[in-house]
Amino acid sequence: MAWNWRLEKADGRPAGVSEETFSTQADAESWLGENWRGLRADEVDKVTLLDGEDVVYGMSLLDPE
Repeated sequence: MAWNWRLEKADGRPAGVSEETFSTQADAESWLGENWRGLRADEVDKVTLLDGEDVVYGMSLLDPE
């Protein structure tokens, strides 16, 4: 399967998907580690890792309160 990230606003509205797809979960997670600051600057608040169409997990990019 192809791995990618679904990008969302804080209220759950879609903000797009990662432009890249990845052959492994580790590659997808590495990409997020390198790009999360840019995503935050683009007002992406949450990301969800997808394996094909299956949700693997989601996480917030917001600062903890």
